[in-house]
Amino acid sequence: MRIGIDCRTILNPEAGERAGVGHYTYHLIRTLLDIDRENEYVLFFDYRMPREATQEFMQANTTIKFFPFSSYGKFLPFAYSHMLVSAALLKERLTVFHAPANVAPLTYPRKTVVTIHDLAIYHHPEWFPTQLFSTRLLVPRSVKRAKQIIAVSQATKRDLRELFNVPAQKIQVVPEAADTALLDLHDKRDDVVAKYRLNRKYLLFVGTIDPRKNLVTLFKAWQRLKTMRPEAVKHTDLVLAGGIGYGGEHIIPQIKKMKLASSVKYLSYVSQNHKILLMKHAAAFVFPTLYEGFGLPVLEAMQLGVPVITTNTSSVPEVTGSAALLVDPNDVEGLAMAMKNILTNPTTVATLRRKGKAQAAKFSWTKTAKATLKVYHQAVSKK
Repeated sequence: MRIGIDCRTILNPEAGERAGVGHYTYHLIRTLLDIDRENEYVLFFDYRMPREATQEFMQANTTIKFFPFSSYGKFLPFAYSHMLVSAALLKERLTVFHAPANVAPLTYPRKTVVTIHDLAIYHHPEWFPTQLFSTRLLVPRSVKRAKQIIAVSQATKRDLRELFNVPAQKIQVVPEAADTALLDLHDKRDDVVAKYRLNRKYLLFVGTIDPRKNLVTLFKAWQRLKTMRPEAVKHTDLVLAGGIGYGGEHIIPQIKKMKLASSVKYLSYVSQNHKILLMKHAAAFVFPTLYEGFGLPVLEAMQLGVPVITTNTSSVPEVTGSAALLVDPNDVEGLAMAMKNILTNPTTVATLRRKGKAQAAKFSWTKTAKATLKVYHQAVSKK
């Protein structure tokens, strides 16, 4: 097969910019190239990707392509994303094209595989800026035209079935995986506790600061715990790391309004290495999300052996199994008690560390890549 993959979500991997779909695409390609020397791969990058950064993907069976018109995308978004991309793909005579970020070029007529990560916008449009073109046309058409669809969780598969009436046999569930190795950069040996002036004991949230992450409920639970069991949180911080997302500008000011500024620390966006180091040294990872297509930060924390407190919604229980404390996302009292349990019960901590590592070991990029390769074969075999 001659397999094309859209790599435009990969922008600066050596600096750790692999969040979201970029993380998925980067690790999938790296692993596919490690395990598959029989098929050819054509990797399509954005003009913003440093050319030297693509060298790690170069081997005998790969071809690197840069869309030559990428810089005009902001002036001709429809033509850029669809007609011009399709023309570039057709030149390469691909057997199958993989669109790893929910949508494929509308005018590309040949066989495609599309990965669907997250359909939260259909359930909660208020969490996102208006994207009518995408939600009403791009995603539905991409799903309909694809020969095969990869869903990153059973929850996402259910959404596909319910929202678009996709036949079950057209959807293959292929989970993501975690990679918590530190990047070889200057900050890999930083003492993040000292750098960010944290208490040695802290609970950590990492993610985009937006309504979906349900942080006001976390603040209420922390406030409840401080009031009801002050001895449990003595010399302990609640630490938040992540950039402000859509609708998130009113969330961080709640810390001051709720008089929590002395124990809740907001670090803003942190580098990949600092994120991993903060996770590694946390007493627990707390992720009170309302909806996830997969829930990668939860898997990263478990891989590091960090106890996890998260919610029993959407795809999250698939990732955690029985290896985390799961609470209803609207249960302030339940979340407060879960944090108290971690902070006061060493037996619970030891159990979650052991079970978390075992659960995380069930996920690997090798498994993901092998399953994805099977999906390519299935797509090619369809008329």
